[in-house]
Amino acid sequence: MSDKEEEQGPKSTFSTYMAEGDQLFHKREYTKAIESYSTALTLQPDDKNCLVARSKCYVKMGDSENALKDAEDSLKEDKNFFKGLYQKAEALYTMGDFEFALVFYHRGHKLRPELQEFRLGIQKAQEAINNSVGSPSSVKLENKGDLSFFHKTEELKKVRPKPLIRSVKREPRQQGQKTPKSERTTKQLLGELYTDKEYLEKLLKDEDLIKGKTRGGERLQDVILNCISYLDTRTEFWWQQKPIYARQRDRKLLREQWNRARHLPPSDPTCYILKNLEEIDAALSADNANGSLKKARDVLKTVQGWSEEALPNKSEVLGNLYSCIGNALMDLGDMDKALDNHLKDLELAQQSKLVDSKSRALDNIGRVYARIGKFQRAIEVWEEKVPLAQGGLEKAWLFHEIGRCYLELKRHMEARDYGTRSLSAADDISDENWQLNASVLVAQAELKLGNYKASVLHFERALDRAKLLRDDAATDAIQKALRETRQQATHGRGLGRRPCPLNSCGSTAQERRGLCFASPDHCSARRGQISTKQRNEGEKDNRKVLFAAARAQ
Repeated sequence: MSDKEEEQGPKSTFSTYMAEGDQLFHKREYTKAIESYSTALTLQPDDKNCLVARSKCYVKMGDSENALKDAEDSLKEDKNFFKGLYQKAEALYTMGDFEFALVFYHRGHKLRPELQEFRLGIQKAQEAINNSVGSPSSVKLENKGDLSFFHKTEELKKVRPKPLIRSVKREPRQQGQKTPKSERTTKQLLGELYTDKEYLEKLLKDEDLIKGKTRGGERLQDVILNCISYLDTRTEFWWQQKPIYARQRDRKLLREQWNRARHLPPSDPTCYILKNLEEIDAALSADNANGSLKKARDVLKTVQGWSEEALPNKSEVLGNLYSCIGNALMDLGDMDKALDNHLKDLELAQQSKLVDSKSRALDNIGRVYARIGKFQRAIEVWEEKVPLAQGGLEKAWLFHEIGRCYLELKRHMEARDYGTRSLSAADDISDENWQLNASVLVAQAELKLGNYKASVLHFERALDRAKLLRDDAATDAIQKALRETRQQATHGRGLGRRPCPLNSCGSTAQERRGLCFASPDHCSARRGQISTKQRNEGEKDNRKVLFAAARAQ
């Protein structure tokens, strides 16, 4: 902004400056982004989202103090603002205060356990602390050698003559002077920046140069010293994050683990199962359903031949494999066989009383019924799953899908109720995607019930979310539906059965958002795929602990 603009004040709106700052941040123009955010804050000084955004820019520029100040300001009114907690932890971590950073990572994780950022923050802070002071588990104190010296301290004091006191002055080490080992360590930590540090130290020895001044009147000597001091600070920070001795220790531990792994039998059940489950999931994620199906069936035959002694949680593993086979068959369009495998998964889960496995099986069975148009059966299965749903994201998806089924069955009041529950769950976790989906569902239900005003309000909210997500296809579809709804409100009659405003479900992304207004057989073919990717990460995490007990034994 120019001086004239500053005198007159901001000429645009808060949201405009925020959007401009976001765009500049993504372009990595952090200084300009800070200016835009600062201008926005003159219009709304206490906006916590803007303060967090500016704090991120300060972190990128290495200005940890201002980053911490903005993060703390964002928490003044709401101590549980999770974005502010995360940004404060990031600022503290950048400053090297790993212990305090860990505290705030834990606070945020307690409030929002589903966010991966807090889990990663806890992990990196703990690693930095262990690398700085050492892990207690890696230090073993042994009682060895002759310790009689400590018992005879008093006797030694009496016998030993007092030495002559000499004043020995150690010559202070000059700046930049390091031992050869310290020099090598600094070179490894700074990498390409090490040559810059050497150049700055060389400039510092030029007496004529350091007497000069910059155009701003600052002494060149002070500028050079500040740069060297910054590089020294970063060296210390990087050393604390991953010191050289810690890297050597990590390599030693890896070698020991590799040596131990070489002595394990090739048919070790734990390694075999986890490795193959990851490959099965990877193939399905890469749209290679045939490869995933073949791999899962091969592993299933192998596991079925193992005894309970070799694999204590055999039922749980078999259930996972049946689930993988069922998902692959769904992608291939063989719904009958897919349903059989998911029912086997459910049977094993009920026999072994595995709550998570039961929830997964009910999830997939409901998806199969929805895909083949048996919406009442899908509702019954998914409503059985409701008490088992964990986390806001799973609830938002589940309530939305049940509501969609009720809408297809023309039970509009139930559709509205479940849409409202889905919207509430999405609001609790601030998930904009599911706020969009749930708003559309509620708007459609209200429209069918003849509540045009309520329908318009929910369509308008959905439109805001679509624009925020920059989803052009959803924006166009909602705008068309909104126009039609306003026209019907004006004429006082319903839409009735109308064509799908989304080009007859031609876009997978649109179908997954649930933005379709057509009949069940028109759009149900793909709607059931919503949960596959969203549950994928959770299922992978569960599989990582499948053999925790076996490993402990």
